[in-house]
Amino acid sequence: MSFIKKKKAVLILKDGRIFEGYNFGAEGETGGEVVFTTSMCGYQEILTDPSYDKQIVCMTYTQIGNYGINYEDMESRAPFVAGFIVKEYQQEPSNFRSQERLEDFLKKYNIVGIEGIDTRALTAHLREKGSMNGFISTIDFNKDSLLEKVSKIPSMAGLDLVRNVTTDKPYEWKQTLWSLEKGYENREDGKYFVVAYDYGIKFNILRNLINAGFKVLVVPADFPAEEVLRMNPDGVFLSNGPGDPEPVKYAIENVKKIINKKPIFGICLGHQILGLALGGKTFKLKFGHRGGNQPVKDLTTGKVEVTSQNHGFAVDIDSLGGKAEVTHINLNDNTVEGLRHKEYPLFSVQYHPEASPGPHDASYLFKRFYDLIESVS
Repeated sequence: MSFIKKKKAVLILKDGRIFEGYNFGAEGETGGEVVFTTSMCGYQEILTDPSYDKQIVCMTYTQIGNYGINYEDMESRAPFVAGFIVKEYQQEPSNFRSQERLEDFLKKYNIVGIEGIDTRALTAHLREKGSMNGFISTIDFNKDSLLEKVSKIPSMAGLDLVRNVTTDKPYEWKQTLWSLEKGYENREDGKYFVVAYDYGIKFNILRNLINAGFKVLVVPADFPAEEVLRMNPDGVFLSNGPGDPEPVKYAIENVKKIINKKPIFGICLGHQILGLALGGKTFKLKFGHRGGNQPVKDLTTGKVEVTSQNHGFAVDIDSLGGKAEVTHINLNDNTVEGLRHKEYPLFSVQYHPEASPGPHDASYLFKRFYDLIESVS
């Protein structure tokens, strides 16, 4: 039996707490906001979710890497996480769809990872103290030096991260949801035309829109609302994305110009931007909601859904002055998970009905968008 010698790595948090472990993935240093996700699988989808831009992600499930990497499961063009934390990295994947090891994938995209730390202790610390900036290093182990580096990392609040992840130019999307028998297929017979604003959009959102019966054109985050309206789409979709919604002024102003002109559906950051465009406010959560097992109640039906989530900010529904009503709430902390306008054809949810990773309890929302457009057409 051959043994692999592991290289030392260290994680330090802004408050000075240190976790020592071993490096996997790229070597070097990286910093960002340290957050945790409670998903038990789907690490590749998490790594390639643009909403994690500038964040170091801790997986709470113990063993990561078991099924390797499969490029069909990418949720964007590349991974966007700043760093990756796991309890135990599995060197040898076992899955018929695996194309390469997780460690090789991280090295390819220069993502520094650390394994072998007590991820339960780290998660408990973040739940108690709140998400905070941190720094991973495989070359510097001096506490004072590391703390100085952490102090130079900007706060997530106030940063416009959308510009880091959005597309450079418009493009059509035709790919359907994946199936074991056929993989991905292209479809062009959608009944309604939707323009999707890319604030960091996940591929599976686009696939769900196609399967729901839409033709989809994806546009950059700062694409002028006037040009969107000239295209005369049947509806406008506002995507997920990273960071604080308030600094994304151009997106908020564009959405203001579309409200009451076209039906709108927003997810995650798109939900927050819609709330701001309606005159509301957002606030930062203590440690956010990230994982594939978040309970949400749909107040319009009374049903409880298990949902996939990834966000650190939330909409203050009281700030909307009665313009919108709450449609979904988080059963863990009663924060707003969905809203709809009382007069205009628009609604949004904070969570991810497209899953990837996570359950499919909320996939009905894409049909709800279809039905909304049909009702006003």
